Amino acid sequence: MVTIGTWNLENLFRPGSEAGPDSDAEYEAKLAALAGTIGEIAPDVLAVQEVGDPEALDDLVGKLDGRWHTALAEPDQRGIRVGFLARSETRGLDQVSEFAKELAPVRVDDDGDTVDSMGRPALRADITADGLELTLLSCHLKSKLLTYPGGRFQPRDEAERARYAVYALNRRAAESATVRDAATELLDGKRPLVVLGDLNDDEHAATTTLLHGPPGSELGTPGFDRPDAGDQARLWNLATLIPEDRRHSRTYNGRPELIDHIMVSHALVRRVGEVTTIDVKAGSVTDNPRDRKGKAGSDHRPVVARLNA
Repeated sequence: MVTIGTWNLENLFRPGSEAGPDSDAEYEAKLAALAGTIGEIAPDVLAVQEVGDPEALDDLVGKLDGRWHTALAEPDQRGIRVGFLARSETRGLDQVSEFAKELAPVRVDDDGDTVDSMGRPALRADITADGLELTLLSCHLKSKLLTYPGGRFQPRDEAERARYAVYALNRRAAESATVRDAATELLDGKRPLVVLGDLNDDEHAATTTLLHGPPGSELGTPGFDRPDAGDQARLWNLATLIPEDRRHSRTYNGRPELIDHIMVSHALVRRVGEVTTIDVKAGSVTDNPRDRKGKAGSDHRPVVARLNA
């Protein structure tokens, strides 16, 4: 049995940084909460997001039992990045950053500024776990928590809110298409591929479902048991296998939502056993992420899947 998971660690910075805790005591409480949950999961590999200081990830590893290997992508402008914690050595590391071919640069603000690459590069890694060879892509797409000029989290008016929601949505869509393009290049009909991370939208959103590839054969549909030519290019979202009462990875303004996902290729979909989320004491987040500064643990729940080796 191979255990894989994805978890947004929420601003894993050492004390002293703008987004990090204000005291050593808060930092130690955060590390202890994260390490306790990772110990409960007992993953073979865990995709992680919102790692700030690489040294902070080292501190977290120091709280875990056994030997671990880590790999990190380059950070975004806020200093956070995606990566992996794995029991076995990570190989074939490669970043995914520039937008997929033929995608035009995406406008991001009222000044007309554009971007042509992912804000946070995705990271590819190969691992071997219990004899099973896996290729994984860890990603963290553009947040749906909007920010406005000057670092504001509230718009001046509803017109500004609507515009910046469009900018964010277009950027998240381009990033999703870029990850899908990377997955398409990796899929060769037999590769055991896992795409996982914080997609910042639910399982039915267009920016999530475009990662599936060819439509049809989704889990829980009549087409799932009918093989067709599209299977070799598809990714299956494991969201529907999570028990309904646990099908959420964050609570936003009091509403549970599943924005963290695990998708597997045709070579793995029949190997999937239990899929679930892990309880954490996160509370509900708001449109101001500063409200959780210094809190222990994370505002996300890990999503975990067990694969038969």
